[in-house]
Amino acid sequence: RGTGGGRPRGARVLPAAWSCLSTFTAWCNSHLRKAGTQIENIDEDFRDGLKLMLLLEVISGERLPKPERGKMRVHKINNVNKALDFIASKGVKLVSIGAEEIVDGNAKMTLGMIWTIILRFAIQDISVEETSAKEGLLLWCQRKTAPYKNVNVQNFHISWKDGLAFNALIHRHRPELIEYDKLRKDDPVTNLNNAFEVAEKYLDIPKMLDAEDIVGTLRPDEKAIMTYVSCFYHAFSGAQKLSFFLSPSFRRPSSLFLSVPGLHLLFPDPFRALLEWIRRTIPWLEDRSPQKTIQEMQQKLEDFRDYRRVHKPPKVQEKCQLEINFNTLQTKLRLSNRPAFMPSEGRMVSDINNGWQHLEQAEKGYEEWLLNEIRRLERLDHLAEKFRQKASIHEAWTEGKEAMLKQKDYESATLSDIKALIRKHEAFESDLAAHQDRVEQIAAIAQELNELDYYDSPSVNARCQKICDQWDVLGSLTHSRREALEKTEKQLETIDELHLEYAKRAAPFNNWMESAMEDLQDMFIVHTIEEIEGLIAAHDQFKSTLPDADKEREAILGIQREAQRIADFNSIKLGGNNPYTSVTPQIINSKWERVQQLVPKRDHALLDEQSKQQSNEHLRRQFASQANIVGPWIQTKMEEIGRISIEMNGTLEDQLNHLKQYEQSIVDYKPNIDLLEQQHQLIQEALIFDNKHTNYTMEHIRVGWEQLLTTIARTINEVENQILTRDAKGISQEQMQEFRASFNHFDKDHGGALGPEEFKACLISLGYDVENDRQGDAEFNRIMSLVDPNGSGIVTFQAFIDFMSRETTDTDTADQVIASFKVLAGDKNYITAEELRRELPPEQAEYCIARMAPYRGPDAAPGALDYKSFSTALYGESDL
Repeated sequence: RGTGGGRPRGARVLPAAWSCLSTFTAWCNSHLRKAGTQIENIDEDFRDGLKLMLLLEVISGERLPKPERGKMRVHKINNVNKALDFIASKGVKLVSIGAEEIVDGNAKMTLGMIWTIILRFAIQDISVEETSAKEGLLLWCQRKTAPYKNVNVQNFHISWKDGLAFNALIHRHRPELIEYDKLRKDDPVTNLNNAFEVAEKYLDIPKMLDAEDIVGTLRPDEKAIMTYVSCFYHAFSGAQKLSFFLSPSFRRPSSLFLSVPGLHLLFPDPFRALLEWIRRTIPWLEDRSPQKTIQEMQQKLEDFRDYRRVHKPPKVQEKCQLEINFNTLQTKLRLSNRPAFMPSEGRMVSDINNGWQHLEQAEKGYEEWLLNEIRRLERLDHLAEKFRQKASIHEAWTEGKEAMLKQKDYESATLSDIKALIRKHEAFESDLAAHQDRVEQIAAIAQELNELDYYDSPSVNARCQKICDQWDVLGSLTHSRREALEKTEKQLETIDELHLEYAKRAAPFNNWMESAMEDLQDMFIVHTIEEIEGLIAAHDQFKSTLPDADKEREAILGIQREAQRIADFNSIKLGGNNPYTSVTPQIINSKWERVQQLVPKRDHALLDEQSKQQSNEHLRRQFASQANIVGPWIQTKMEEIGRISIEMNGTLEDQLNHLKQYEQSIVDYKPNIDLLEQQHQLIQEALIFDNKHTNYTMEHIRVGWEQLLTTIARTINEVENQILTRDAKGISQEQMQEFRASFNHFDKDHGGALGPEEFKACLISLGYDVENDRQGDAEFNRIMSLVDPNGSGIVTFQAFIDFMSRETTDTDTADQVIASFKVLAGDKNYITAEELRRELPPEQAEYCIARMAPYRGPDAAPGALDYKSFSTALYGESDL
């Protein structure tokens, strides 16, 4: 397309904040450079508030409160608040802009604050025909560019995109700097760069805009354009003071020509005054005499700031006004076709510029020197305060440490205490090592203070030397205490090992002694010589161990003595007893002495008991020897009496005589029993309760003797009764023997009496019907009431004889037996063995079978037995 409409090819849309940011940064630097500094990043470099306060001092010419130099957030917020309070004091309302946002680097809030500053200090005071601020600046631009073609300023954005308006402003005031007729509207980048470069080079207006950004943006940032244009207004506003050159009277040729030769008279006084001020100020700015205190240097800085705020700004205005006047004069002369005005040597504008340049260089160097000196003194004050703080902290930390390291608390400590002290000392060593850095820092700070020529270096050096000396002492004491603790620990470990060894050996030895004392005092009860001899042997064995036990005791006590020797040698105070045992050497010695006392007492007691047991053994053997003779003799006699009563050899009279002879021999044996009683009495008095040499006790002998006497008497009585019965009943000797044979047959235990069952079997064998039925039981009970009227449950031989003699004399017994067998045989004349075994008890059946003869009759069957001959023979009526 053509140049009239649309946006150039390749045009780009940039954020408004971008151009605004660069413009605001350049505007701030145009003022900050007067104070010898600048910013790189507008949202970072104002965060601590220091350069923000400096900017406000430069553009306002006023002093702000002293800033805080700390680097903490609170210091930064306080500095920014001081700047915002100053802006507010100028009648500016800060909406939604807080110190925290500026300190946090909020770009949007920072730009808003800078724009507020620009409005207040660069635009607000612009006044043209009773308009102010933005409208006044726009009206001024419109009037200055009105004569120029292709320039139509209606706003502060698209009206400036082609660059012609900027060039028109410069050409209107400094036509010699711009060849306006050669500029083209369709080449906006060239136009803009031309205006920016000329303004920066000749008008001291820094480049705040970028030509490509303006051209490439549909709508350039209004704030950026206004900021830049306001710099032109302030640069050219001094030209109004020469308006008299534009008056009608000045335009008259006669006045002009008459005035031209004397025009140089307008300049000498201002030139001389300005040059004189420059020459007088430069030596002051070149003075580099350092001060010792920061207060003196701050006073120099305050003087320099007064120079920048109070003294220099009017001179800047004078210099600018002289340049404007000179350029205006030359323009008017050229327009009037008059030759250019040439001032005399030393009064030329170049002289002013050269002097001013020298002044600027001296000023810049002076400011740098002042700031460096202040920084140096601040550094010195900071280092000195840092030295004092670190020294105070270190001295407070070291207080009492020497006394702590010198104490000998380990001499009375236990092993656990020593280990705790070592751990505590290790912790102190770690703390000491950590403080090594502080000591090195203190020494380094003192060294740096000396290198920077600190005025109070002697006191710093003395304090530093004292700290270093004390540090060396602490290090030496720390090493010595560690050695002492480790040495004591090793010694206590040795003592502890000895205590442990002592406890391991003392405990069983103490138990052994307690057991020994218990055994030595134990009441013993023995009944045999073997038992006492066993105790004596055990005691002798115990005594044989005493030498070894004494050696063990000495070894155990030696362990304790060695532990005490180590403690005494190393000045260690052992607290309390052995931690591993309550058995002290005193206890061991006391118990050992007790053992030594108890051993001979035990010897005497055992020997006494041995003598006693030997006497008892003699009594045992004496009694046993007699008892072993008497006991068998009584037993033999009992057996012989029994055999006499059972065998029934000879007549009853012969048996009676024989028994009476036995009775006399028994009576004659009584002294032997009396002797045994005497021996038994001695045993009882000696409390002897057992006798392994014999199985006979005195009680057995007494019972046997009484039984022997009773048996012989009873047997004699029985024989006498049998004689009486025989004679009274007329029983033959053969029948009497038969009765004895039957009785003895069923007297299985040879006790001389039959039980009920044995008596029943005997009756059955004799042919009585006493079978196990109702009739048989009744008959048996009748008979039992006759033979055992007292109900003792036994039938004596005498009762048996009485019953048999009564039965024999009263009834025909053989016929009854034959009748009974006939019933059993089923009315046959014979009976079989099978029938007998079926009908009779086994013993009775076998008795009959063994004695019955075979049956010989004509009706005999195999195995037939003759019960009639058996019955007749049973009662003496015939022989079997």
